[in-house]
Amino acid sequence: MRIRLLLIALGLFLAGNVSADEGRVAPDWTLQSASGESVTLSDVTAEQPVILLFWATWCPYCKALMPHIQSIQLEYGKDVRVLAVHFRDDKGDPVAYIRNAGYDFTLLPNGNEVAKLNGVWATPGLLIIDRDRNVRFNLYTLPPLASAGLDDSMSHSRKAAHLAPHWAAQLRKQLDVVLGESAD
Repeated sequence: MRIRLLLIALGLFLAGNVSADEGRVAPDWTLQSASGESVTLSDVTAEQPVILLFWATWCPYCKALMPHIQSIQLEYGKDVRVLAVHFRDDKGDPVAYIRNAGYDFTLLPNGNEVAKLNGVWATPGLLIIDRDRNVRFNLYTLPPLASAGLDDSMSHSRKAAHLAPHWAAQLRKQLDVVLGESAD
């Protein structure tokens, strides 16, 4: 019960901050990809909107969400680019994880500083950045999903399995808005 109250309080706090991200311009940064490519956010967003996934190999919520993001990548193709910013994980092997899972994301290891720049403190962090570098979606600002059927006895993996489809649906909705605006 205590955890549920904490999650509700956190959700209300984050829901109250939804407007804090509206119109916020994402900070520009450059990271080296796992393949050696230099990736600068402003260069990528000049071509297409970006989904920024902040993740770690140990995170059950990331593991549950990543197949959904892969399906979004396949569905939207070249209209959107997924940048998987690996952070807060000194023991995992993000290159092997992405390769073994068959994900088509651009892997950006060593993303601790980029996470801080974007106000991402926990996994998963999930943002949509439009072509003007405006933050158009932030997973942290979604209101809590009261009807998910979650309870304190559930493992994090089980909770993640309930939450990930909802998060992906919300991501798709906002991505459709962003892409619809760029088509105009």
